[in-house]
Amino acid sequence: MDSFIIIGTAGHVDHGKTELVKALTGVDTDRLKEEKERGISIELGFAPLRFPGGITAGIVDVPGHERFVKNMLAGAGGIDLVIFVVAADEGVMPQTREHLDILELLHIQKAVVVLTKADLVDDEEWLMMVEDDVRELLAPTRFAEAPIIPASVVTGEGLERVRSVLEKMVQDVAPKPWGGEARLPVDRVFTITGFGTVATGTLFSGQIHTGDTLQIQPSGLKGRVRSLQVHGNKVDEALAGQRTAVNLTGIDLDKLTRGDVLVTPGAFPVAHRLTVSLHLLKRAPRLLKNWQRVRFHLGTKEALGRVRLLDREELHPGDTAPVQLEMEEPVVAAVHDRFVIRYYSPVTTIGGGEVIEVGGRRHKRFQEELLTGLERKLTGTPAMKVAEELRSAKMPVAMSELAGKAGFSEGDMRLILKELEEAGEIKVILSSAKDIFVVPASLQVKWTKEVKEALAKYQEQFPLRAGYPKEELRTRLWKLLPAKLFQALLDRWVEQGEIIVNGQNVTLAGYRAAPSGEQQEQIEKMCRNMAETPFSPPAAGEILDMLGNNIDLLQYCLQQGLLVRVGEDLYFLQEAVAKAWELLEKHLKEKGEVTIGEARDILGSSRRFCLPLLEYFDKMKKTRRSGDKRVLLE
Repeated sequence: MDSFIIIGTAGHVDHGKTELVKALTGVDTDRLKEEKERGISIELGFAPLRFPGGITAGIVDVPGHERFVKNMLAGAGGIDLVIFVVAADEGVMPQTREHLDILELLHIQKAVVVLTKADLVDDEEWLMMVEDDVRELLAPTRFAEAPIIPASVVTGEGLERVRSVLEKMVQDVAPKPWGGEARLPVDRVFTITGFGTVATGTLFSGQIHTGDTLQIQPSGLKGRVRSLQVHGNKVDEALAGQRTAVNLTGIDLDKLTRGDVLVTPGAFPVAHRLTVSLHLLKRAPRLLKNWQRVRFHLGTKEALGRVRLLDREELHPGDTAPVQLEMEEPVVAAVHDRFVIRYYSPVTTIGGGEVIEVGGRRHKRFQEELLTGLERKLTGTPAMKVAEELRSAKMPVAMSELAGKAGFSEGDMRLILKELEEAGEIKVILSSAKDIFVVPASLQVKWTKEVKEALAKYQEQFPLRAGYPKEELRTRLWKLLPAKLFQALLDRWVEQGEIIVNGQNVTLAGYRAAPSGEQQEQIEKMCRNMAETPFSPPAAGEILDMLGNNIDLLQYCLQQGLLVRVGEDLYFLQEAVAKAWELLEKHLKEKGEVTIGEARDILGSSRRFCLPLLEYFDKMKKTRRSGDKRVLLE
């Protein structure tokens, strides 16, 4: 079976990367005539590595020569772990260091170091010295504890140990996300007679199936998947983490090139601007100035761009700063992507970092609030990152849009939104099977004030009318807000008792006529019945039945404060809520905390009613949840 893991090589030119891959896989990844003649790798090479347990991983063999570092970068973006090669007879060399910098900048997590050409070293002390040099080089990196294995493709020394270590590492690597949208950065394009254009690459996310339509970014062209191969085998689907060859129909060879990205149509829009956190390597030969031109590498793409430093005029070696990259051509990126930058001239790797925002507005420099917000997006909790994305929202934002901006899956986003809603940071405007729309709580407060002012003015002007016509109210206040979202917003205000929506008319809660004598008797009867078991109220349907099945009368009770809507279809008498809080507050002041079980005993009720009541007090900022307990808020 395939492990969906990609193993990369790294190391100085002529240190034996390709020969090692050949010894491990049986595949010579140097396929070009020029590579054979010169004896060095120029382009990326690919080979399947089959382990004894039946697992197959893909190896990306990269060139080591300094002239072909950009080709190395094109292959490094999708790897999960690396075979870091150092020749035993030469030791650490310039591209050894540069490749290590690149691996660090891309946050590659695991490595095995192979000291190749061990058969050329007779002196044990020399070999120990080389190993010490490598260990010293790795000490400040995440590869400090990486195994170092002397090996020889001539004698076979160390090869079995290399395979064994790789097999264990492959099993420990976290899988890439199979869900979500497909994204495959293209590293090679060719044509096969009778089949047409073929693009290869590592599938970063999602799935691709035979018959799918894929979009080529940044051109926007679309083609249909005629066939797929993984490790040279024909398959019907390719999953994230696999080396994949995609045969496309409807796309000419000259319309596709390395650096393009195959995506689910519409999933990854292109951008000319990226907001990033940029780290300049300590080994960078000079500082980076504002608006300096650089070479940008992400996935298989190399593009030119300029650096706009947002909090300083110069970035010194070893420092990290928020930056906007103004690209000279469109690129495809996603939040949390890792990238590398190199000087425009001379071409040297100098730094890299993480994408914070894709596209968006041109930020003003030296804005403290902006810089703080970007820091929250970069280092904050998932909830903090999403809250920051919402902070400047002027309209409801779809969960799917938020997921793309914040770099989370829709499954994770649902949990984050639930957390933010419970914390009172956001309000859900509309929740449907297709999407969820939310707004910041502050915007909800602002809109509530505006609608109440508009309704009060209208009612004063037209006191005999049934209310403000809904559509007229929408176009007057929020003409850009879709009718469906506006209706959802009204529904929330009705639930909160701020307004009443009667048919196509909207009024303030206090604008309705007082109840009739019969209705007043129904209200009083309901209150008497609910007071008998104040902390175990009847079902919403029973309450409505007591009120003569008059929804308006139920709303009247809510608006007048006779009833409190504590949870979904769960109502308490206001007096019962106040008494419950009195009892719970006393316990909290004495004990410092309360569990659901204790609350149930205090109120003489059941979990069915106590849990929503405790959640209600959380929302009212009276209590705060701490594990499975509640504590008192000041």
